[in-house]
Amino acid sequence: MSDHPSPPRLIDVAEAAGVSLATASRALNDGTGVSATLAAHVKAVAAQVGYVPNSHARALAGGQAAIVGLIVHDVGDPYFGEIARGVLRETEKRGYMALISQTQRDPHAELSRIRSLRAHRVNAIVLAGSGYIGTAAEADIAAEVRSFTAAGGRVAVIGRHHLPVDAVLPDNVNGGVTIMKHLLDLGHRRIGVVAGPANLTTVEDRLSGLRAAASALLDWSAVPVIHGDFTREGGASSTARLLRRDPGLTAVVALNDPMAVGALSWLLNSGRRVPSDISIAGFDDIPVAADVYPRLTTVRLPMIAMGAQALELVLKPPASRPRRRRTGHELVLRASTAPPPR
Repeated sequence: MSDHPSPPRLIDVAEAAGVSLATASRALNDGTGVSATLAAHVKAVAAQVGYVPNSHARALAGGQAAIVGLIVHDVGDPYFGEIARGVLRETEKRGYMALISQTQRDPHAELSRIRSLRAHRVNAIVLAGSGYIGTAAEADIAAEVRSFTAAGGRVAVIGRHHLPVDAVLPDNVNGGVTIMKHLLDLGHRRIGVVAGPANLTTVEDRLSGLRAAASALLDWSAVPVIHGDFTREGGASSTARLLRRDPGLTAVVALNDPMAVGALSWLLNSGRRVPSDISIAGFDDIPVAADVYPRLTTVRLPMIAMGAQALELVLKPPASRPRRRRTGHELVLRASTAPPPR
């Protein structure tokens, strides 16, 4: 015989509360037909006896577990870390749990994660991260999302234009306009760009903003753009390639802050003074942007709020048409940008 007592069961809660098993179940799951006073009593008894609902058993019995799936490109990227903070704050407030997985910006992995969450009976998914340009996998993801929502599932996305679901859309194009105008207003005319992977719509959106702002003063075809990983290492290696190609650049725009931090590190280690010799600007305003030296000028997006908004959308009943929540942006001026050297 085991020396360890078995955990309290729902029937134990019902007996201790003096109610039927069905009433105890409805009270603990906020079901109908139970008064607020009685529900509070049953929940208090459940807490006293140490009862923990078995979500897996409830799912097997045909119920839905209070779990939200969160899929991000890279859990190590602070941009997605901030979005996850926003999602988790809201799930905790609402009594949900979150399952977080990453795809490393691989659309096939993204499709696999959605299918895996469906197999685990998760009925709400937040998909955070850029869409893809010119890939059949994007069509496969859209088909999977349609199948999921047709079966009663709910999906909200962050940073995706083309999926037929509710979306939170960061201000990427206008943010690109703002950061380029800032550098042009400082007097820069020899500007290079270190960008993320060319197959991401986020990269294309931010580039289109830079291009629109530059059109009046620069020949965009002469602006060097180097694509690399959306990481610190990608920023450093892309900046090395950029400066080998055009050593006379006076400013570099990185299309996310980890790339900007990598660019800054490479520039300083190669003997360049920032911003006296060359300016560097980023995008997103992750926490470390205010801690590096010199502190990073960047475009701030409301990443935590974006996560919270997506969670709010995914837990709402579906609307007749997909809802769109567009964010603003803010130029954060710090010490990494200045007028070009004379």
